[in-house]
Amino acid sequence: MTATGRSARGTDEEQFLGIVLADPAVRAVLDRAPGLGVGDWWLTAGVLFQTVWNHLTGRPGGTGIRDADFFYFDPDTSWAAEDAVIRAGAELFADLPVPVEIRNEARVHLWYADRFGIPAPPFRDCAHAIDSFAAVCCCYGVTVDGAGQPRVYAPHGYADLFAMTVRPNRGLAPRHVYEAKAARWQQVWPELTVLPWDAEALHVPGTP
Repeated sequence: MTATGRSARGTDEEQFLGIVLADPAVRAVLDRAPGLGVGDWWLTAGVLFQTVWNHLTGRPGGTGIRDADFFYFDPDTSWAAEDAVIRAGAELFADLPVPVEIRNEARVHLWYADRFGIPAPPFRDCAHAIDSFAAVCCCYGVTVDGAGQPRVYAPHGYADLFAMTVRPNRGLAPRHVYEAKAARWQQVWPELTVLPWDAEALHVPGTP
């Protein structure tokens, strides 16, 4: 697992963290999540990038945010094991203004085809799952280390996020998933620039 370092994008990362950590729901999940006792966990997706969009456009916090995606990785792919974590999380996060959707990313390949119409390979870890989101602007994860300090996973950097650009990430999610998500987002945030499915993709360093 590689987190973004303090390099050329250090300032963008600090801005990103400053925005998302100011959101009470994000902060509460990060503060409480270690109590679940799971390894390799990350708060991901809409509750992060949509919080940034709301900040950039002056909308109230929580606008358009349906849930908070919480990923963890456990080689035990039984439903019973995942269900136990989901139940514990439901109690832990019960008072938050958005539901926290907890998923063991080691199990995604077992149900992905039924939901999205195409098969998915088994993910190696949570970073692999975050890499597979339908749009580049979705690909963010935040966790905390043993000292409670936040760590960010941002494989594509921050350019599209702060430019409010929606660009397809064609690694796994099919076209209809990208287009449906982009259409919904643009209804809530009309300031977005949505690129077509055949737009140029971003290259992630270290990938073919």
